[in-house]
Amino acid sequence: MKMIFNYNNIFFSFFYDDTSGCIHRSREFAMNYVYSGEMLLDNGKEQIHVSKGECVFIPRDHHITMYKRTANGEKYCGIFLMFTRNFLKEMYTKSEQYKAPANTPKLDSGVIKLPKTAEITSLFASMTPYFDPDVKPQDDLMQLKLQEGLLALLHIDKRFAPTLFDFNEPWKIDILDFMNKNYMYEFTMEELAHYTGRSLATFKRDFKKVSNLTPEKWLIRKRLEAAYDLMKEGRRKIADVYTEVGFKNQSHFSSAFKKMYGVSPTAL
Repeated sequence: MKMIFNYNNIFFSFFYDDTSGCIHRSREFAMNYVYSGEMLLDNGKEQIHVSKGECVFIPRDHHITMYKRTANGEKYCGIFLMFTRNFLKEMYTKSEQYKAPANTPKLDSGVIKLPKTAEITSLFASMTPYFDPDVKPQDDLMQLKLQEGLLALLHIDKRFAPTLFDFNEPWKIDILDFMNKNYMYEFTMEELAHYTGRSLATFKRDFKKVSNLTPEKWLIRKRLEAAYDLMKEGRRKIADVYTEVGFKNQSHFSSAFKKMYGVSPTAL
């Protein structure tokens, strides 16, 4: 069981039972603070353990798997601050304090475990009353908390400024290359457009140039082909394969597989 409340891009989350993990890819920069329980972040190359009272910075468009679970008898509770592009633009135009010297390097891409500074400690301590679902904060107050979180990052490392305040539009990237590498993840069409540097209308138009299938049908076919290879060559079980390639339901996978290959996956 889980509960998530969004107050003006500040998310309060409660996980009453351990989860098997959730795929997370935020379009925006974010801070994630663990109030109780624990969190494990896995980007495929390394794992970062986040204990009670610790906070991490998550870059924009960074793909990770998050495991939120109980620890020391306490359920997971966390606070997630999301810094949208519009918010950062607004802050940047308001004050010179957000502007770093031109030669300031950016941070390396990846999750960063933040030090336990007084600013971060006081910021999240001031928001813990809102874990009570009956206490709803005002949007303007949450806006101030986002500003406080932004300043806390800038005081930690001057490289946060050129990283956060980079407003260059993303270059278009190859659609099929991106989808071949990420077919197993659950994206909306809007997210696929965003991650390939396009508007939704441009994404749909460009996709027609590279495939006679719709994006949805292309993804299903790709997932079925990957599942077929895994079962045929590696003799993998259906239960181990269908979630790995992106299906959420085994019966849906089995019916789609039979429709495409003429036999049920059990026949392999």
